[in-house]
Amino acid sequence: MIELLFFGQLTDVTGTSTMQWESVQDTDELLKQLLYKYPQLSKMKFVIAVNNKMTTETMPLNPGSKIAFMPPFSGG
Repeated sequence: MIELLFFGQLTDVTGTSTMQWESVQDTDELLKQLLYKYPQLSKMKFVIAVNNKMTTETMPLNPGSKIAFMPPFSGG
């Protein structure tokens, strides 16, 4: 199992801030499954962090990984 964390308006779409998910091979496969279950996510902008490290490329996932989905940050 992997742990998914959602922040901001993403929690409105998923209905939760955390969930357990069956282990998947990588972030691309995870996104495909999430977009199938929550199609509204495809209209939203968000960044992904795997085990507390921001990523923009496909990352392998292992059981116990923590994946955070966060809306874009705005500075100030």
